Amino acid sequence: MVNSGNFQKAIDLINQSSSILLTSHTKPDGDACGCLVAMAEVLAALGKKTQLLLLSSMPQWYEFLFTEKIPILGQDIDIQQMTEGKFGAFDLIMIVDTNSLSQLPKFGKYLKKADNPILIIDHHKTGDGLGSVELIDETAAATGLIIFDLIKYAGWPITEKIAQVLFVAVVSDTGWFQFPNTDSRVFRTCTELIDAGVNVTEIYHKLFQNFSPQRLKLITAMLNTLELHLDGRFATQYLLQRDFEQTGATYEDTENLINECKRISSVEVAALFVQLKDGRIRCSLRSSGGVDVCKIAEKFDGGGHKMAAGTYLQGPVENAKQLILDAVSEQLAG
Repeated sequence: MVNSGNFQKAIDLINQSSSILLTSHTKPDGDACGCLVAMAEVLAALGKKTQLLLLSSMPQWYEFLFTEKIPILGQDIDIQQMTEGKFGAFDLIMIVDTNSLSQLPKFGKYLKKADNPILIIDHHKTGDGLGSVELIDETAAATGLIIFDLIKYAGWPITEKIAQVLFVAVVSDTGWFQFPNTDSRVFRTCTELIDAGVNVTEIYHKLFQNFSPQRLKLITAMLNTLELHLDGRFATQYLLQRDFEQTGATYEDTENLINECKRISSVEVAALFVQLKDGRIRCSLRSSGGVDVCKIAEKFDGGGHKMAAGTYLQGPVENAKQLILDAVSEQLAG
């Protein structure tokens, strides 16, 4: 848990600021998107001028959280324009759901040149200590839980909108209460959020019953590559550039697809390899707890949690698969 002293430091930093830049990691997930909107709502209520920035496009099923289109770095604004002040003048930079430069591509260059204070709110084990003030809680199942605690500590109101987006943050990072990180804190928080006006059925439909035909075709392509290793304890799947071209799906459509193979009873560790346009392989890792996939990701300059992590590897995909297979084998043997 974050101690009250750090919460107060964060509140003081916010109170001293008038114009705030708010962002999160590349490839934003439900926790990142929910936290961005929650903090934007809080800051607006406090009379702060707030500018949101995405570092890459979000999956379409999170678009309902936002009331307007959010600028994307590299598409709507570039780093040079930001450093020249054309995106706005800010006296505070707030980053949610990450504390790692590896998850802030290009934006990290802006951070190094900016002399603004930085507020970090994050629950990941891996971090680079980017913040002037940091609210870090590795025991939290989602960053949304930390923001919920911050709001309650500060005495700020939890509106129906804030409750909705924080609920999305929590259920996204717990796999709708299926992952091992689902604890009593998760349920206590969600109870309060539901009491504040969350429509659980509506959110479930928007998050999990809102696939496009293209995404469903991408799942089929991925499942056709499924391989089991190490007596069925390790499952690998991959997607190549041609799979996106043939299905019409996008990179955003890969979110959570790694969990499909975990339906197999013997699987303890899963990896999904996605070929990027530049030839690199994005590797997502999931574990049931016996293998620390964060340690594996860190070997290749990635990071995350014990049971959910990721990194980037050099292609081809067979090379990436072998590197991860060797690392998983080593942990399982140990």
